[in-house]
Amino acid sequence: MTRPARFYINMKTYKNLYPEIYSLKNLFFAWKEARKGKTKRNYIIEFEKNLGVNLRALHYELKFQIYKPKPLKTFILRDPKTRKISKSDFRDRIVHHALIRVIEPIFDKSFICDSCANRKGKGTLYALKKFEKFRRKITSNYTSFGYCLKADIRHYFQEVDHEILLNIIKRRIKDEKMTWLIGIILENNVPDNPKGKGMPLGNLTSQFFANVYLNELDYFVKHELKAKYYIRYVDDFVILHSSREKLLSWGGDR
Repeated sequence: MTRPARFYINMKTYKNLYPEIYSLKNLFFAWKEARKGKTKRNYIIEFEKNLGVNLRALHYELKFQIYKPKPLKTFILRDPKTRKISKSDFRDRIVHHALIRVIEPIFDKSFICDSCANRKGKGTLYALKKFEKFRRKITSNYTSFGYCLKADIRHYFQEVDHEILLNIIKRRIKDEKMTWLIGIILENNVPDNPKGKGMPLGNLTSQFFANVYLNELDYFVKHELKAKYYIRYVDDFVILHSSREKLLSWGGDR
């Protein structure tokens, strides 16, 4: 998925963003976001007993690049399909929020409208409404046949390549310290994943990086295939078309 890179050539690049990450103001707001809906959890109560000290410690560790995340805690979730969720320590989740607060607005501008997951103003309801709108379009308001290609990316969260992801990020962000922090977060991975590949399902950063990584796919589908009715939700996507043959040419006759 490297061909669509040319669509990024004229996009603005950013430098010297790293101090924004570790500023106490940003860490404070990141803490508030990380604790939402979880204020009665024991680990949050414990962290907040010395909130000022703990936030200043994160500030110091990030500023002098001595920050090291704690090992992930992994558990099995069935809702209804079985998934392995790997959870970061609360202090590390604050760092994740601090990072996303700074870089999300930069990348979100480049995302297509119909990338629906983990974005403000989007979500499952938005995706469903867009699907119904597209379905009406391709069937001339349900008066003719329409077809849908539904697919996903097999083992996406286990297979995402860190080097490719970092190269995509470096097109926009020319800040070595920022690259260092993102690399540290990516390296704190599920033990089963091969070195240099995969992201833990459960981290805020993993959800965001999925949109950055798969934005390459979005641009390919929209600009190379010229698919007009395309929706993606994390690693699941659909393409709708009035022609079955066109979808088969894109997805393979299976």
